[in-house]
Amino acid sequence: MDNRTLLWLLIRLAVLGFIFLVFFLKVVVLLWLRPRKIQDHFSKQGIRGPPYKFFIGNVKELMCLTLRASSQPITPFSHNILPRVLSFYHHWKKIYGATFLVWFGSTVRLTVADPDLIREIFASKSDFYEKNEAHPLIKQLEGDGLLSLKGEKWARHRKIINPAFHMENLKLMVPVVAGRVSEMLDRWSDISQQEGREIEVSDWFQNLTEDVITRTAFGSSYEDGKAIFGLQNQQMLLAADAFRKVFIPGYRFLPTRNNLKSWKLDKEIKQSLIKLTDLRRDNLSQEIADENRPKDLLGLMIQASAKEGRASSLHHHPSQSLPTSITYSDIVEECKSFFFAGKQTTSNLMTWTTVLLAMHPHWQVLARDEVLRVCGSGEVPTKDDIVKLKTVNPSLSHLLLIIQLGILLQPCLVEMVLDM
Repeated sequence: MDNRTLLWLLIRLAVLGFIFLVFFLKVVVLLWLRPRKIQDHFSKQGIRGPPYKFFIGNVKELMCLTLRASSQPITPFSHNILPRVLSFYHHWKKIYGATFLVWFGSTVRLTVADPDLIREIFASKSDFYEKNEAHPLIKQLEGDGLLSLKGEKWARHRKIINPAFHMENLKLMVPVVAGRVSEMLDRWSDISQQEGREIEVSDWFQNLTEDVITRTAFGSSYEDGKAIFGLQNQQMLLAADAFRKVFIPGYRFLPTRNNLKSWKLDKEIKQSLIKLTDLRRDNLSQEIADENRPKDLLGLMIQASAKEGRASSLHHHPSQSLPTSITYSDIVEECKSFFFAGKQTTSNLMTWTTVLLAMHPHWQVLARDEVLRVCGSGEVPTKDDIVKLKTVNPSLSHLLLIIQLGILLQPCLVEMVLDM
C-alpha cells in the first residue's frame, strides 16, 4: 500500500470517527445530559418525580403499575377509579405530591393537578400552550380535523362550522333527537313486555348516537352512516391492540397483518365519506331552500368549499394562487373527527348517566316526574321545554363533576413561571 492510499484511508477513518463522535455526543446530550439538567432545574424548585433512566425514562415502571392495576378486580359501584385508570399518578402522587415530573423516554411531562394552577394554564396563559400532537394511530382514527388543527387553519374551519352550534340552530334539532329517542323507548317497552329480559343500554345508546349524529351533523339517514361507524369501530380495536404492545419506532409502517387491515379500513372509511359528501352535494340546493331545516356540519363545509371555488375561478390569474378555505380532503377529515369523537363522548355520557341514576333512585324519580310534568306523557319535547327542566339539566352537569378525571397534554411554547 503506497503512502497516498494510506493517507486517504486515514482521512476517511478520521472523518468517520469525527461523525461517530458528533453522533455519540448528541446522543449523550439528548438522552442523558439534557434530562439530568431538567431534573436538577425542577428539583431546585421542590418539584421531584421518579428518577430518569437512560433512554426509557419511567416507561417500564409506568407499564408495570398499569398492568398491576388492571389485573385487580374492579370494586362494584365505587367512584374511586383513580388507582385503576391512572395507577401511575395515584402511586407517584403519594410519594412526590400532586405536582411531579414523569419521563416518557427522554421527553419530560410536568404533571399538574392543582385546580388554581390548571386554571392559570388554560386561562391567563393559554396563549403560550398549543394542542398536543396526537399519536399517528389516534390521528388516523379521529381524522385531522378541528380537534387537532392549529393556528390559521383551525380558525378558518371553526368559522365555517360554528353556525351549526348556534343556539337557534340547535333548537331546530330537538324534534329530530326527540323522535329518535322516542322510537328507542318504544322498542325498549316492547322488549320488556314481550320478552322480559334485561336491556344492554350501552349498545342501544351507541346506535342512538350514531343515528342522531348522522341525521343532525351530516343530514343523512342512519343507513348512510352506519357502515362508517362500523368501520371506525374495527379500526379502534386495531389501534387499542397496537397500544397494548411494546412500542417499536417505525413498526406502524411495516406491512403486518394488522397494519394492512388498518390501512384497508382507513381507505374504506374515506371512500364512504366521499360518497356521503357527493350525495349531499347533489341535494344541497334543496336543503338551502328549506329555512326550517337545521344547518349541519357537512352542508356548511360543502357550501364553504363551493363558495371558495367560485371565488377562485372568478379571480384566477396565472401568477396568483388563492388559498382554499376548506378542501375536499379537509371535509373528509372533519367528518372522520365528528363521526368518531361525537359518538364516543355522547354515548358514554348517556351510559354513565343511566348507571348513576340507577345507583340513586331518588334522583331518578325526581327527573322522571319533572319530564312528565313539563313535557307530558308520550309527548315529544319542544325547544321551549328543554329550558324548563330545572332538575334534569343541573343533574347532567353534576354527573360530569362526580368523576373529575381526565388527562390533557399541552406543550408549552415558551419559558414561563407558574405560581405554585
